[in-house]
Amino acid sequence: MSTIRTLAPGIATSAALAAVCWFLGTAVPIVGGAVFAILAGMIVGVFWKDKGLAAAGIKFTSNKILQTAVVLLGFGLPLTQIAQVGATSLPVIVSTITASLLTAFILCHALHVPSRTATLIGVGSSICGGSAIAATAPVIKANDQEVAHAISVVFLFNVLAALIFPTLGDAIGMTNDGFGLFAGTAVNDTSSVTAAAAVWDGMHEGANALNYATIVKLTRTLAIIPITFVLALWVASREKKTAGTNGQPTQNGFSLKRALPTFIVLFLCASIVATVASATGVDMAVFEPLKLASKFFIVMAMAAIGLNTDVVGLVKSGAKPIVLGAACWIAIASASLGAQHILGLW
Repeated sequence: MSTIRTLAPGIATSAALAAVCWFLGTAVPIVGGAVFAILAGMIVGVFWKDKGLAAAGIKFTSNKILQTAVVLLGFGLPLTQIAQVGATSLPVIVSTITASLLTAFILCHALHVPSRTATLIGVGSSICGGSAIAATAPVIKANDQEVAHAISVVFLFNVLAALIFPTLGDAIGMTNDGFGLFAGTAVNDTSSVTAAAAVWDGMHEGANALNYATIVKLTRTLAIIPITFVLALWVASREKKTAGTNGQPTQNGFSLKRALPTFIVLFLCASIVATVASATGVDMAVFEPLKLASKFFIVMAMAAIGLNTDVVGLVKSGAKPIVLGAACWIAIASASLGAQHILGLW
């Protein structure tokens, strides 16, 4: 009971801020509730330095509630999505993710961008924006400042993509399915994918790029599972080496429990439940409340992260992460178009 009393003020504050930003995100879907929340949290945080009784609950929201959101996200990602889009989209998805992660890895060292920030930008750009960052941040033990920076950078190019790509696709003569695949693989956030595809459908009478783009996007989101697993192994390996270098005792042998966070295991279990339900004919609408809760929890977590973000420090960190984000954005778009051209899809 004492723990609940300790956490309640911060959780309530985050929830109240999230509720406002949720409706703002609904009104302006190209921005989304998560981005509104982190920006609102940062603005409030500038004037509210001493969080007092709310501090513990805000920290809990940015950590545990964020992890809960990721677990619930799994119920909206049945593995059968891969079969629905077919083999044609998978090479494009793999190409875009690989291009973004390699670009982030190379420029991380070339530009001296902090590795965790670069990882979050690379993963967020290549998979699904805020959801991928939410899943990855606890795995690589990123702090709120790094999460805020990554969200801000990915959001900037996400909006640019949604505004520019329909005109670009039209200019180079893409087919309706070709643009659906392009939007689903080269725009990272679901709301912006649907916005870009909807603009395309409005430009081309009878087109139905929106449905195809959405399915491709959901399939791409499944990449969270292997990416977080590999990152978890990488972090565990680094920690083991660091412990050995510092003369601290190391644990011998491989331990899945040490390497893979519990919330990622639960996320995979949730996805398997959704897969089995889908395969047995269960109406996927039964998972809608859980998916809705996941989205709101992510907005709550972003509000909490914003409240804990040092805006001055964020500004002082410079433009290098933005350059890295721009490079990832260009690499993803180029990889998507290149792969489609090689496969003869447009």
